[in-house]
Amino acid sequence: MAEFRQIGWKASVPTLVIVLLAAVPPFLSSYWVGLLTQIMIFAILAMSLDILLGYTGLPSLGHAGFFGVAAYTVAVLATAYHAGFWTCVASGIIIGTLLSAAFGLLVSHVRDVYFLMITLALGMVLWGLSNRWITVTGGDNGISGIPRVMTGPITFYEVTLLIFIGCTALMMLFISSPFGFTLKGIRESESRMKSLGVNTWLHCYLSYVIAGAFASVAGVLWAYYNAFVGPTYLDLTASSEVFLMVTLGGPGTLVGPALGAGAIVLLKNVISAYTQRWLMILGAIYIMTILGAPQGLWNLRRRSRSRA
Repeated sequence: MAEFRQIGWKASVPTLVIVLLAAVPPFLSSYWVGLLTQIMIFAILAMSLDILLGYTGLPSLGHAGFFGVAAYTVAVLATAYHAGFWTCVASGIIIGTLLSAAFGLLVSHVRDVYFLMITLALGMVLWGLSNRWITVTGGDNGISGIPRVMTGPITFYEVTLLIFIGCTALMMLFISSPFGFTLKGIRESESRMKSLGVNTWLHCYLSYVIAGAFASVAGVLWAYYNAFVGPTYLDLTASSEVFLMVTLGGPGTLVGPALGAGAIVLLKNVISAYTQRWLMILGAIYIMTILGAPQGLWNLRRRSRSRA
């Protein structure tokens, strides 16, 4: 009976959240609709990093690079070449995924701090290109004037919600598959998985590529939502912020990073409206959370239930 109630609870919470997200926009101002849209976009990005960090055990500090490259692809094609909407969307996702496939060949054979440092270096290379390749990226000024293909914030919100639900379902299906369980085994003991005959390099490589593909989806959405792309979307701060979302919410859960993304976006926008010291407040909240819940907010809930 207890197990039945637990399964029902796990199924009812996501359903309730989706129902609320679908129902609330008509009752909110355009500001809050836009804020919820941002949360869903960054939730996709944070969950994509969780595939690497939480399930495979690969800490990346260059994950925002795929997000930024996909956004830049949309911006360049839409403004310089006036390409169609679906061409821009497909190109952004494909180029971001191909880039992750290329980078994956460089990083999938290293682990721990070496993986962290190489992904950081690759991310800084992308940031440097976005700053210096002025004829394409616009340099520090970025690219503005990306045409909006949807009229009104609610329409874009609804499209983002559908994509968010689809990406979440695909990622949940992925991590609950035999391949996903193998990734968890690699995270816990790669040497043991090798002894069982598992090609751990291939699994880590595919995990990296899949995470990059979902990050590219978030980048395409962000380009059309913000109508502007700049180098700040590829720098260390952006990757560190996504890393913070995952660790704050709870790695290895998917739900936790989405929760962390919502918390960070809300804190950034709400606190910064009242004080210029919002970064200090955000840092203090993060420190208190790590001290009280080292495994993240969502895992704290699990720990409390296991103790009970």
